[in-house]
Amino acid sequence: MQRISLLRSIYVVLFKAKINVLLPFGPIAIMLHYLSKKHGFVFFLSLVGITPLAERLGYVTEQLAFYTGPTVGGLLNATFGNATEMIISIYALKNGMMRVVQQSLLGSILSNMLLVLGCAFFCGGVVHHHKVQNFNKAAALVNSGLLLMAVMGLLFPAVLHFTHTEVHEGKSELALSRFSSCIMLIAYASYLFFQLKSQPNLCSSLDEPRENNEEDSDEVEAPEITQWEAIGWLAMLTLCISVLSGYLVDAIQGASDAMNMPVAFISVILLPIVGNAAEHASAIMFAMKDKLDITLGVAIGSSTQISMFAIPFCVIVGWIMGKPMDLNFQLFETATLFITVLVVAFMLQEGKSNYFKGLMLILCYLIVAASFFVHIDPSNEDD
Repeated sequence: MQRISLLRSIYVVLFKAKINVLLPFGPIAIMLHYLSKKHGFVFFLSLVGITPLAERLGYVTEQLAFYTGPTVGGLLNATFGNATEMIISIYALKNGMMRVVQQSLLGSILSNMLLVLGCAFFCGGVVHHHKVQNFNKAAALVNSGLLLMAVMGLLFPAVLHFTHTEVHEGKSELALSRFSSCIMLIAYASYLFFQLKSQPNLCSSLDEPRENNEEDSDEVEAPEITQWEAIGWLAMLTLCISVLSGYLVDAIQGASDAMNMPVAFISVILLPIVGNAAEHASAIMFAMKDKLDITLGVAIGSSTQISMFAIPFCVIVGWIMGKPMDLNFQLFETATLFITVLVVAFMLQEGKSNYFKGLMLILCYLIVAASFFVHIDPSNEDD
């Protein structure tokens, strides 16, 4: 019986979805990396190869959400979705590429908050145009508060640097960054305890009371794979995405030269779109099924996790490695993040969603993308 269950699980995850015809592009990209020096092709094929893996990661997380509930399900998706960014960041930190770490993590937050959430709201709004989609306003506002706290953590080191008001020039900014990082990690740990243990009702899904009403009209969904199979597939798919992302990062400089595109634009815009492909696929999928609480748990939860955990964690890891990784993301990047958090906070305060809100968020992302395309990174000019 166990063997039959395993074979069925392999069929459901690897063969059932039509998008899996793109899976061979991943191994082809890895082969091209070793056989040729055409980085543009490796970059493009890695991009295509990650897409089905990301879609399957979203599907497996949805299966796991049947067993864990929407709050833990959204948190798990955010964590596994961000594993790629974390591995890329530590890899880049080890090589002393501090700006790549900063820009890719910042880009990941911008991508999640504007593009992922915007596409989810838009697709959900189009599919359910006959009604207003609701989500848990209290949980969204808690996340907005945490994101504003993250902006505060990034803002002060930048202001300190650009106003030249450090007590010890070059050292105070780094010391403040490390202290703020420790505080941000404590705040994120407290948030997890608050969300999962202290007040789980605050973050519970609005879908729960609706389920009883829908049972009569719609067929009740049932999980297609078991809980432990879902956990195993989550780990395996995350590993595959991380491996392929490594080859993608190696091809960035070559792809930048081949396409005549700034590395900063690739780091802030293109790389996070790939890194967030898992969140993107699953957030849209959940929104189209009218499960907006899980969509917010994925998109906004992922942004919160990157800003309050991944960024300060990289500062601490850099401290251990002896690398001067700090929270000074430069004024342009910090201002972009501040405005983005404000725009999204205003969108979420009503507790309702529609396709127009989604369209506005997508258009805001296009403005951000265009801004980074014409932005010269001052750190590169100094080198």
